Amino acid sequence: MESRFTIVMAQLNLTVGDIDGNTDRIIDAARRAVAEYDAALVVFPELALTGYPPEDLLLRPSLGRRVERALARLWTENIKTSIALGYPRLQGGNGGADEGESESESKDEDRPRLFNSLTVISDGRRVLTYDKQYLPNYQVFDERRYFTPGDGVKTLDLRGVRIAFTICEDLWRSAPMRQARRVGTQLLVCINASPYHAGKQQERRRLLARRCTEAGCPIVYVNMVGGQDELVFDGASMAVSADGELRRLAPAFEEGLYPLQVEIPADAQERIKPRPGMRVPPPVTVASAIAAGPCTVPPQETAPPLSPEAELYRALVLGVRDYVAKNRFPGAVLGLSGGIDSALTLAIAVDALGASKVQAVMMPSCHTSELSLQAAAEQATGLGVDYRVIPIDGAYDAFMGALREEFAGTEADSSEENIQARCRGVLLMAISNKKGLLVLTTGNKSEIAVGYSTLYGDMAGGFDVLKDVSK
Repeated sequence: MESRFTIVMAQLNLTVGDIDGNTDRIIDAARRAVAEYDAALVVFPELALTGYPPEDLLLRPSLGRRVERALARLWTENIKTSIALGYPRLQGGNGGADEGESESESKDEDRPRLFNSLTVISDGRRVLTYDKQYLPNYQVFDERRYFTPGDGVKTLDLRGVRIAFTICEDLWRSAPMRQARRVGTQLLVCINASPYHAGKQQERRRLLARRCTEAGCPIVYVNMVGGQDELVFDGASMAVSADGELRRLAPAFEEGLYPLQVEIPADAQERIKPRPGMRVPPPVTVASAIAAGPCTVPPQETAPPLSPEAELYRALVLGVRDYVAKNRFPGAVLGLSGGIDSALTLAIAVDALGASKVQAVMMPSCHTSELSLQAAAEQATGLGVDYRVIPIDGAYDAFMGALREEFAGTEADSSEENIQARCRGVLLMAISNKKGLLVLTTGNKSEIAVGYSTLYGDMAGGFDVLKDVSK
């Protein structure tokens, strides 16, 4: 008789819009989870099929059909376990009828509705569908623009255990926890696409400790990892016991499959124990689940904590790596001045992409100090990047010659200084156009916040690595 089972937290780096590619990765991860860990349940992040945030991709008429084709692949792959994953569920419209709903009933809908949903697939069919109840509409989130809120908790019987499911923002509200408790939930699984900010992991841990008390059971928290445009998802998937203690923590900023052992309550083991004439275990009822009590999650591997600086640095590296890779740039180029900001940006770029994919360009003028030239050259040589020195004096003189009559009778001021910065911007963008490299800008949050930068100069580029990092 089983006393425990394994849940695998599939902390994947998925790509917005790549539904076929994401499906391939989900299938591969599920198969590996079975082969390596004998997983009873593999849990994937929020909106795993489409990636997060899909934004106006959700408005495309073809989306529902593409998602349904991906789900159909998952049904027919004969994966020997149960998988839980997030996807956008279209009710009515071109997406077709939902599970348990006839085609005529689907056509009777007043209008198509889209839900941020979770499904559990087992034995080639959807055995549970849950719709996210609370839709965030603040900071970087705009889910009310696209989705209809769901209502009520859904539970699944797995190995004699009653499991409830929630999606991301639901965990930040008390109501879904109370719903889960009322129906005798013994384990709660929450799928997430929760972006990183400084201190976010500690904030989540405190939240989960409170929610476990409210739900009366352990919580398994599975988060997406990876960069998507300006967002970075840090993973750090975890499990917390019914009394709020951290029992399992996956590494932050690392993709992987992380197994979690869950112990079945003794009363539940007794109830599902095979007996003569019993072909299938009896169903889990609210009364039997409450009587058996919550599952137990024993202490398991926890990733070592990162310092605040290491945590932030790894977030920046991941953000750069995925922006370059997911937008299919062959590499990156940046202006190296010998100052702190460009030095940090270069270090991040090399750690993200490798030295062979990074070009650094020093663009001195007659005002550039020898110290700046020496510092830039030493760093570029030490990191092993493609390093070029392109003086801007000729370009600057050409601009000043063209503007001679326009500037006649005026004193030199920031106009001339900004022309130097714009000469550098033109050179970097020319290299970008010719070689296909992404220009990394180097302005930090403090400078950008007060406007201490040159439009079309040091602001020129495709991705500002330090845009959210204060000086």
